[in-house]
Amino acid sequence: MALLLRTLARRGVCTPCPRFCLYRPAVPMGTTAKEEMDKFWAKNTQLNRPMSPHITVYRWSIPMVMSITHRGTGVGLSGGISLFALAALVLPGDYTSHLELVNSLSLGPALITSAKFILAFPVMYHTCNGIRHLVWDLGKGFKIPEVYRSGYMVVVLSLLSAMALAAL
Repeated sequence: MALLLRTLARRGVCTPCPRFCLYRPAVPMGTTAKEEMDKFWAKNTQLNRPMSPHITVYRWSIPMVMSITHRGTGVGLSGGISLFALAALVLPGDYTSHLELVNSLSLGPALITSAKFILAFPVMYHTCNGIRHLVWDLGKGFKIPEVYRSGYMVVVLSLLSAMALAAL
């Protein structure tokens, strides 16, 4: 709608008859968006500015890694739950038949415990980091030492709770 009104205003459709005009710019439009972009890039080229900061420009820090990991675990968990639900709908048999299949493989306790840890860690990490974000929503813990301390605490609690769940 805004694009239509802007086009009509530029072509002069609204200017001869202001009482029927739906939109009249307060300041006359002197340049187009393309002209503005060309000026922007010419200025950046003249000042030798990079196109955009690249990931290599930044020094990796705990908050950066934790933010990326939190998003990754969220995407992974939603994808995993969706695939599990789809498999439960499509595959034949019920839950007990699938458990019997896993038991018949005779995988051994070490492999089963490590598989449970691999499944439990993203859940616990996302949960603990989500609680950290809820504390941030309260306006607490924004000082840099507190951010690092809470980050280390999330990692340690995630590891311990995932190990505890895997040991069950």
